[in-house]
Amino acid sequence: MACARLAAGLATVLLGVLLLPAVGPLPTAGRLALVRLWARTVLRAFGVRPAVTGAPPAAGRPVLVVANHVSWLDIPLVAAVLPGRMIAKREVRDWPVLGVLAALGGTLFIDRDGLRRLPGTVREVAGALAAGGRVAAFPEGSTWCGRAGGWFRPALFQAAVDTGSDVQPVRIDYRPRGAAAYVGEDPLGASLWRVVRTPGLAAEIRILDPISVIQYPERRLLAAAAQRAVHPSEPARPTAAPLPAVPRQPAPPGYRAVASDSANRPSSSVHHRDSSNPASASSARTPS
Repeated sequence: MACARLAAGLATVLLGVLLLPAVGPLPTAGRLALVRLWARTVLRAFGVRPAVTGAPPAAGRPVLVVANHVSWLDIPLVAAVLPGRMIAKREVRDWPVLGVLAALGGTLFIDRDGLRRLPGTVREVAGALAAGGRVAAFPEGSTWCGRAGGWFRPALFQAAVDTGSDVQPVRIDYRPRGAAAYVGEDPLGASLWRVVRTPGLAAEIRILDPISVIQYPERRLLAAAAQRAVHPSEPARPTAAPLPAVPRQPAPPGYRAVASDSANRPSSSVHHRDSSNPASASSARTPS
C-alpha cells in the first residue's frame, strides 16, 4: 500500500508539471480552481486526508496568507484551500520535480541567509498583493515540528502594510504529528516514505479571522497579532517598543530597515524537542 501511495503521489506531481504550461494562459479564476483540484489530488494520492474549518476570504481580494510550518505537506495543503503564489526557501528550487513545479507555478524564493536580497522579495510580494493576488507564506522561517511553535518573523508583513492588504492567519495540524514532521537534515525521500507508510494521516487547516492593517499598521504589530491568532496558547514573545508606523507606499528607507532587521535572521534551530516523538527532535537546520 505504501508503494502504491508513493507511485500515485509522484505520478500526480509529474502530471502537474506536464499540464502547468497549458494552465498558465487560463483566466485567474480557472487557473486557481485547477490548482486547488490538483493539490487536493496530490494529498489524497499520498494518503493524506485533509479537513478544513472556517470560511476562506473572498476571491479576488489581495490577502497575505500566513501559517505555522510543520511539513512540506503544508504547501499542497494551503494550495488546496487558499491557492495563490507561495513563498519558499531558495533550496526548494533545487528539489527534483517539486522544485521545477514550484518555479513554474510562480513561487517566490527567499534566501534565508542573504538578508540583502530580502527587500527585493518584499517588493515582489507587495507587487503581487497590489495586483489583487493572494500570497501564502510561512513566517516562522522553517518547519517547527514539536509541541510549540516558532516566532513569526515580521519582514514579509511589510508587504501587507505597504499595500493595505489583510492578513489571513491559518493553523495547520497533523495527526499523527510525527509522520508529517519534516525535520533537520531529513531527506525529502525519507519524509515521503514516512508519509505514505502512515495509514490514516489526517491534515487539518483552520482558517482564522482575518487581521486588518488598519488595526495593526506596523509590521511587528501585525506579525505579533498573527502569531497570537495561530498560537493562542503560547506566551507572547517579549519585544522592544513598537516602531513608528511606516508609510503605505513602498520606499527605499523602509526596505533598508527590513534588510537590517535582526528579527528576520534565521535561527540555528527553531525546533522544540518532543521526547515522545523521534520525528520532532531538534536539529541544526530545517527546510522551510
